[in-house]
Amino acid sequence: MLFSALLGSIGTNTLNVIRTHQDKFEVSTLVAGKNITKLIEQIKEFKPKHVYISSEENAQILKSTFADLDIYSGETGMEQISCLTDYDIGVSALVGIAGLKPTYHMIKAGKTVALANKEVLITGGHLIMEAAKKYHATLLTVDSEHSAIMQCLNGETNNPIDKILLTASGGPFFDKEMTEDITPEQALNHPTWSMGAKITIDSATMMNKGFEVIEAMYLFGVSKEKIQVVVHAQSLIHSMVQFEDGTIMANIGPKSMEIPIAYALDYPNRMANTVEKLDIFNLPTFTFKKPNFEKFKCLKLAYDCAGNLSQQIILNAANEIAVASFLEKKIKFTAIPEILEKTLNSYETLEIATIDEVLTLDGKARKRAEQFIA
Repeated sequence: MLFSALLGSIGTNTLNVIRTHQDKFEVSTLVAGKNITKLIEQIKEFKPKHVYISSEENAQILKSTFADLDIYSGETGMEQISCLTDYDIGVSALVGIAGLKPTYHMIKAGKTVALANKEVLITGGHLIMEAAKKYHATLLTVDSEHSAIMQCLNGETNNPIDKILLTASGGPFFDKEMTEDITPEQALNHPTWSMGAKITIDSATMMNKGFEVIEAMYLFGVSKEKIQVVVHAQSLIHSMVQFEDGTIMANIGPKSMEIPIAYALDYPNRMANTVEKLDIFNLPTFTFKKPNFEKFKCLKLAYDCAGNLSQQIILNAANEIAVASFLEKKIKFTAIPEILEKTLNSYETLEIATIDEVLTLDGKARKRAEQFIA
């Protein structure tokens, strides 16, 4: 099976799965950002046909090293490489809205897409889902929570969902006071998961969970009212589904991204792995708490915007600007939701009919958010 990896921070785990199951997969495409050293190692090991790296300078280095490799770079190169079709499964893990158009191209090609980029559905919404239906593409997820829901729903087609119980770790500040003194270093100290900087800050504000509510709404065809966020600090129950008969199906497993990645790559089969299994006799006590929407204002804003595509686009754009500004120490942690709210309030609801219109509004919303940065 030919595999195309549009890799972001989840790429290492994806390639670990491929490495364990080389009899099943062959890597066709690798996409990297700036880390040319790691990319060269991956090229030597996995021998892809096509490679993307962001800078032209690094692309020239690769061309001088790998004469027979098809190499792309820059914005034009991303457009070109995402339109290739010589693969069966594509993993979309580019960070932020940068992953929207490449993922749309994979969907238009009718491919199976393993989605690790929340922003694709936050900003693409019904456009992505309609395209997947039109072009007969299969859209799966490698997000741990959404993979858990997907697994709980497997074989339950005829059983109506009463409620999706979307679990959250709570981040580093769930039981602590939110103050202006919170530093980027403190916000990046996630108690459970090791992730990239942007998504870790989103976890600290619980915006990440708000985005996951929107993502679940599109992936599983339910209203936002049927999605309840449940703070589960142990992060061993990855999510649950409550059916109309009262039964709750829960997905419990190790804290490893390799499991949901592998499940998507060979869906609906389960592949063996080297992840340490849970010992059920040594599990901690599970706790469940409700999030405080007044404290975690970003989560409330996400619920408010869910189902309104233009508001979702603006929310995502403003959040990327605000989080980057916080990491650069230009604003306080508590200013993040304030900037989002101001940006959202400066727009009326707009009709969005194309991916290009998504990207246009995204650009405008970013500039508007920048105006609210002190």
